[in-house]
Amino acid sequence: VQLQACGGGLAQAGGSLRLSCLVSGRASTKNGVGWFRQAPGKEREFVAAISWSDGNTRYADPVKGRFTISRDNAVNTVALQMNSLKVEDTAVYYCAANSQLPAAVCYNYWGQGTQVTVSS
Repeated sequence: VQLQACGGGLAQAGGSLRLSCLVSGRASTKNGVGWFRQAPGKEREFVAAISWSDGNTRYADPVKGRFTISRDNAVNTVALQMNSLKVEDTAVYYCAANSQLPAAVCYNYWGQGTQVTVSS
């Protein structure tokens, strides 16, 4: 199982970015996919998660109403649309597979991470 995350970059506060995560070998990851982020000097934190089967979603409080997670089962891709970005959203974002829970320890597979930087 491999996960490839892309779409990070630089945005201004109030702007938008869209991250994508391509999951290969999805037969082994039938539960769900989550996004996490880690800012310098901080622990990795949960952002959002989605179920492959029914599209059920879960969000961390700091991103509710601003971020939207979605999946495209046909191409095994999970996207994270990030709107109304804030400087505090700056972090390396990781996608992870095989859970829908808001805890990193529940995920077996991780992508390489993509940097998101939000300037004021």
